Amino acid sequence: MTSKYEQTVGARYHIYNSLFLNLPFQDIQRTGTLLPFLQQYCEEAFEQGKPATEILNQFFSDLVPHAKKEEQFSLLFKFIQYVERQVALFDSVEDSAFEQINDVTGKGTVASLIQRTRFDRREKELQERLENFSLRTVLTAHPTQFYPGYVLGILTDLEKSIRDSHLQHINLLLQQLGKTGFINQDKPSPYDEAVSLCWFLENVFYQSIPEIIQQLCAGLTMPLSNWKNDRLVVIGFWPGGDRDGNPFVTSEITRKVAAKLQDSILKCYARDLRALRRRLTFRGVDKLVTEVERKIYNWAYGNERGYKQVEELLSDLNLVRKRLVEDHDGLFLDLLDVFLLKVKLFGFHFASLDVRQDSRKHDFVWNHILDCASKNGSTITAEAFQKLSQPEQIEYLLALQLDLQSVKITDDFVKETLNSIRVIGEIQTNNGTTASHRYVISNCQSALHIIEVFVLGKLLLGTHSGLELDVVPLFETIDDLARAPQIMDTLYQVNAYREHLTKRKSHQTIMLGFSDGTKDGGYLRANWSIFRAKENLTAISRKHGFKALFFDGRGGPPARGGGNTHDFYASLGDTIENEEVQITIQGQTISSNFGRVASCKYNLEQLISAGLEGDVFKRNENQLTEEQKQILDDLAEEGYKAYLSLKHHEKFVPYLEKVTPLSFFGDTNIGSRPVKRSASEGLKFEDLRAIPFVGSWAMMKQNIPGFYGVGSALSAISAKYGIEKLKAFYQESLFFRTLLGNSMMSLTKSYYKATTYLSTDAEFGNFWKKMFAEYELSMQNVLEVSGLSGLMENNPNIRDSVKLRERIVLPLIAIQQYALMNIRNLNDSNKMYEQRYRKLIIRCMFGIINAARNSA
Repeated sequence: MTSKYEQTVGARYHIYNSLFLNLPFQDIQRTGTLLPFLQQYCEEAFEQGKPATEILNQFFSDLVPHAKKEEQFSLLFKFIQYVERQVALFDSVEDSAFEQINDVTGKGTVASLIQRTRFDRREKELQERLENFSLRTVLTAHPTQFYPGYVLGILTDLEKSIRDSHLQHINLLLQQLGKTGFINQDKPSPYDEAVSLCWFLENVFYQSIPEIIQQLCAGLTMPLSNWKNDRLVVIGFWPGGDRDGNPFVTSEITRKVAAKLQDSILKCYARDLRALRRRLTFRGVDKLVTEVERKIYNWAYGNERGYKQVEELLSDLNLVRKRLVEDHDGLFLDLLDVFLLKVKLFGFHFASLDVRQDSRKHDFVWNHILDCASKNGSTITAEAFQKLSQPEQIEYLLALQLDLQSVKITDDFVKETLNSIRVIGEIQTNNGTTASHRYVISNCQSALHIIEVFVLGKLLLGTHSGLELDVVPLFETIDDLARAPQIMDTLYQVNAYREHLTKRKSHQTIMLGFSDGTKDGGYLRANWSIFRAKENLTAISRKHGFKALFFDGRGGPPARGGGNTHDFYASLGDTIENEEVQITIQGQTISSNFGRVASCKYNLEQLISAGLEGDVFKRNENQLTEEQKQILDDLAEEGYKAYLSLKHHEKFVPYLEKVTPLSFFGDTNIGSRPVKRSASEGLKFEDLRAIPFVGSWAMMKQNIPGFYGVGSALSAISAKYGIEKLKAFYQESLFFRTLLGNSMMSLTKSYYKATTYLSTDAEFGNFWKKMFAEYELSMQNVLEVSGLSGLMENNPNIRDSVKLRERIVLPLIAIQQYALMNIRNLNDSNKMYEQRYRKLIIRCMFGIINAARNSA
């Protein structure tokens, strides 16, 4: 029986896909006719365990026997271009059917939340919780977005035309896609990345967030003007502020990005005010609105700043509102109230720009400052400082009365680091205090690391009333997560820092990184370590009278904390602080989950509902028992052992370097950040960034970080506790179901038959067999524990989407494997084509990653 997804998306895709054959491009008919044959060859031959080189050679021999080598390469590149556009078309078809394949009033939506609230008579509890709850979605510059901005624009138009079934427009847009390049010729700068993400702010978030609040007010029969919480959804922003490992992010870039964000929101306001002025044409109101529009327009499109602070704009708008109510019966008041809401939400900043840097850089900065200042006796030397104990170091830094402006700094990096903090103050003055108020410390390993930044902030930005800056430690590795509670316990006992937190609503934001945790300790250990860290950090913070706000650094795939993210938040009990949900939205996930108003609203609603339900309904169905926590402790430990046995295998790093596309990530021109943390020669595991690490496994269709160790762990735990205990645990616990469910997604996207040839490889045969054995064991065990007959059987839409997408890109997988195999085995007969093979590998990356939507 054909599934609903196949009827809604698959059938329409196949219809519109046929239009490609009629596009007026050279050789399009030949390319489009041969491609399905290549797809068939791949399906049949991979099932038989044949290598990609044999598949491609047989294909050329059978169907284009007279083609010379250059013609073969030309045809392969045309296949790649054709498939890239098929993937883009599929994205647009799927997006156009979003409301049909997703239940937009079902579980996790605002409509469902309101309905459940009424049924349980919990309206008062929901209103109270809504007054202080906040969801912060932080858009990052992490390079997994393979579509350039202009391609995203075409896809937006294509999705609308498909919704409208406008065949002529669809045909024209497919022609435009055919003529438009899909790859950047040069690496984007951090500013380019920011500009690209501003498109989503202006075209999606600006509309989506107010609509969610309007829906909540309507459901609670509350006038929009009575809405109090202008932080229900906050947009965070990392492009232009994330310095960690990116030498191209400077203080000047940060300043430019903040100006761009302000420019974007002002232009949105100018557009809305023009529309508002066309309605508010009444005496006593028209001139007021016209003057507001003039100020905003001249500010947005000229050099005349209209308002110093957003409160001044709100005051003018409230005066308009007063006149409208008193003199004109509130006609069109609803339009004005929506605009007032937008101004309260987005201010003059649109998004809040975070700054991030590695703790080791701050160590270097302080050593240099101390050495420079010690020359005139203002401080002790760095060497003397290093001899102090850590409590003494903290005490010394806090006691410093140092004018950094007068210190003769000689190192350019140190000067730039200090400027990166100074620019936060400038942005707060120009865009408002919420425009930039967080400094994230990567690789945070001690309380001293937090105090180093706190003191720099005080010296550069502090005033008599305090410091308008939240210092955010980031804990990522398994060891760092384990040490985090002790670090925060030490920090909370520092009086000066306690006083600072008291002035910041007694809130301490703590960031936890999923990506590096998974790379470091495997899927199970990383996820459970973060859960345990959150419990311990919540308890420590509460003990000291503070409230922890957890900021999760999640990527797109389950291996980087992605997948069905909202279910993780819904599954947390009251042992973990949940006043706010803070989460990074990265790369492809921005365009796939938040790229259209419908999908953006749906996914924001899922996260909001997940953060609210536990407190509103006071139910403990998601509370883990002590026995269940012990099972998860054991499960994580067994998964960790299994993962370490692979990670420490002598062929692990050589396999990544020689067999996977890892070394080619730096040539894709998709992001400004280098793919390694250091410029050292050769590949070191500790230098690897999580995105190329996870992305390489995804392109090999092996997805090691998203499942490895799950099978072994389930076997060991079922032997200890009994399989029936695990089955019951799966049915009872949303957390456990989500943990295994997201791993199932990684397993579903795996296709080991594409690399079966490696099982007989002289160097990596045993290593491949080890991975494949764990894959098969994980498949078997997750199905047994879940009671499902097939992977993702309980999530058919995502399963069917994955299935269709994987089929579309199967030729690219074969072409990339073909090129990788040739690169590994260069000899006199193929050495002359080395650059062609390299280019094939890189070009295939775009289509494979784009098709998966959340693979990196």
